[in-house]
Amino acid sequence: MIDISVSKLNKFYGEHHVLRDLTFNIAQGECVGLLGDNGSGKTTLFKILTGELDYDSGEVLIPSDKRISVVSQIPDFPSGYTVNEVLDSAFSHLKEISEELRKVEKMMEIYSDRDILEKYDKLSARFEHLGGYDTETEVNKTCNGLGIPDEMRERIFDSLSGGEKTRIIIARALLQKPDILLLDEPTNHLDIDAVEWLEGYLPRFGGTVFIISHDRYFIDKCVTRIIELSDGVAEFYPGNYSFYVKEREARYEEQLKKYKAEQAEIKRLEFTAERMHGWGMGNKKLQVRAFAMEKRIERMRKTEKPKEIRSSLHAGFSSAGFWGDNVAKLTGIEKSYGDRVILNDINLTVENGDRIALIGDNGCGKTTLLDIVSRSASPDRGSVTYNPSIKSAMLPQVIKFADENRTILDTILYDLNVSTQTARNRLASFLFFGEEVFDLVSTLSGGERSRLKLCELMAADMNFLLLDEPTNHLDITSREWIEEAVDSYEGALLFVSHDRFFISKFANRIWELRDGKIRDFRGSFENYRKTVHLELQRAAETPSPIREKVEKPKPQNKTNKKLNDKKLREVEREIAKLEERISEIEAEIEASASDFEALSKLYEENAALSAELEEKMLIWESLYEESV
Repeated sequence: MIDISVSKLNKFYGEHHVLRDLTFNIAQGECVGLLGDNGSGKTTLFKILTGELDYDSGEVLIPSDKRISVVSQIPDFPSGYTVNEVLDSAFSHLKEISEELRKVEKMMEIYSDRDILEKYDKLSARFEHLGGYDTETEVNKTCNGLGIPDEMRERIFDSLSGGEKTRIIIARALLQKPDILLLDEPTNHLDIDAVEWLEGYLPRFGGTVFIISHDRYFIDKCVTRIIELSDGVAEFYPGNYSFYVKEREARYEEQLKKYKAEQAEIKRLEFTAERMHGWGMGNKKLQVRAFAMEKRIERMRKTEKPKEIRSSLHAGFSSAGFWGDNVAKLTGIEKSYGDRVILNDINLTVENGDRIALIGDNGCGKTTLLDIVSRSASPDRGSVTYNPSIKSAMLPQVIKFADENRTILDTILYDLNVSTQTARNRLASFLFFGEEVFDLVSTLSGGERSRLKLCELMAADMNFLLLDEPTNHLDITSREWIEEAVDSYEGALLFVSHDRFFISKFANRIWELRDGKIRDFRGSFENYRKTVHLELQRAAETPSPIREKVEKPKPQNKTNKKLNDKKLREVEREIAKLEERISEIEAEIEASASDFEALSKLYEENAALSAELEEKMLIWESLYEESV
């Protein structure tokens, strides 16, 4: 059964042909991802599907009996609505059924008609099927998964930040239990735990899902098919993001191979046609063949060279020389806002070769710590000490320029103090071409501002780079380019990001900020997450030790006492060996932080030995009581 059908869809903005004869179907239960560079028409298509935008020609069909939930913008709610009231509005359809049930119940008090009883049974069954008796449980589960605490649920919705509102709207959309779920960048403003929860939820959702996202991990985990928009035309890939990357590369290579062969054929035909014209002076047949060949050449010329799938940006960070082992040292860093402690006695050292991902829940203080390390903010207590040879640079999350009313070109001329030609060459490397360089900085999008700031940063020699959410506002192509630039950078790196693809690619050390403290994990992001999940699993599986009541033995004679003492000494030796081995394992766990397989075995052995030690201690207590 088809849930979404799009046929020969066309959309113009003036003379700009945004969508060109777009045709596709989405079957019931499919999870489809929509990819494409910024400006490729993704948002236009999304708004057409949600009914926010009309189209010029074609057809869009969605069955009228399908319930649709949309996460694209923050809807308006009555002034004074609490978060709980916004969440409860997801159950308006259940409230309608509940009111209808009450009406039928009143009718049943007066009439005993069979039709009324059947209607009541049908309404009751539908109410139960839609989860009418479990709404409170569903709200709690969804809020816990998306990181919406009880305290936030009591607050006025209008008082929340943009990110907090987005989380509430996602929760509301999921609670509506729709048949079709349309999501536009749903992972924006979600921390890693909430994104992983959503990744686990969507495959179990059961309905049809259509997603726009630049989160490559998220797309990879959730979607079963990808539609890529480029210049208003769609390419289709029957798989997740990993499949899409390989297939897109293969298609590009095949198209490029055909294009090169075609260009070679054009050159051969041109040479032949030219010779025929020369030979055919006075020979009408040869002239006709030559003209026919030239028409064939013209048809072949209409084939365009396949668009490169990698960014055409060609720039990288400059790296300054560095001497020593340590880059920066954080000593006793503390920071509070009013009564709220953000950072509490942070003592850490950034070492040469470190590529550190600073992660944590939204609002936990990651940007504050990054600002302190970059010296753009001061701690309440403590200090940051740099190696004398360190030259640092930072890409902030909120990008500002000295004069927002300058043009792009003037910004580079003033900030880098270079010639006009050098400035234009640098800007061209960052995809600012032609008349675009005369656009005002104040008119730039988030992604364009990031590119312009990176254009400045990459011109400076540095050996300590700090990035605050570097992939925000960027499409996948731009993210891939930044990754190439960072990959070529050789200095120390400290960055805040929720982009797990970016973290996984670069981090060799994880700083997790929670409750004002840093957990310092040396190893990859994958091993960090596996370790955390393993710890949580073991904590959930390990029951609290319950000591059985040991009856006090009866008085013994001397012979029995000697045997008892011998057993006691044997148990003491066994306990000492167990304690020694457990200490060794704890040291091995610390040394194997980046080896998940080794960690798993060590944790299993440690759990088994700890349980054995607990039993031996109970035996020792019993024997000791007998010996005294």
